[in-house]
Amino acid sequence: MAVDPALVGKELPPTTLTVDAGRLRFFAKAIGETNPIYTDLDAAKAAGYTDLPAPPTFLFSIELENSDPFGFLTEAGVDLRFVLHGEQSFTYHSDAYPGDVLTATPRVTDVYSKKGGALEFIVKETAITRVDGTAVADLKSVIVVRNPGAGQ
Repeated sequence: MAVDPALVGKELPPTTLTVDAGRLRFFAKAIGETNPIYTDLDAAKAAGYTDLPAPPTFLFSIELENSDPFGFLTEAGVDLRFVLHGEQSFTYHSDAYPGDVLTATPRVTDVYSKKGGALEFIVKETAITRVDGTAVADLKSVIVVRNPGAGQ
């Protein structure tokens, strides 16, 4: 089933998360980050940070706190068995630290297909802001949907 281009412009539910040091350390360990600035407060301060900074890809995980982070795909008729992670990128505006209350506000910005519809792409952009509205980062992810029945 083809992804409906009307999905472009759809705003998805925002997700808010309070960053805490334990979660940052756990995330750093989970991704194999060995730079001590992400796990050791003294190392972070010695490097000029005010606290433990969030590891670079941590912000992507905020949306996963949503009770159904892929619900918009299901609502669009996408069979999740055929979904692949295609690409992600980050544009940082400021560091995130423990105590920051961050909100991820995603929206679908593009839908297109390749290979005669065998591969469809959904582009989602997410603004990460603090509670006061200051920008932390802009995230972009590309979701690939395989359509086994479509022409090659």
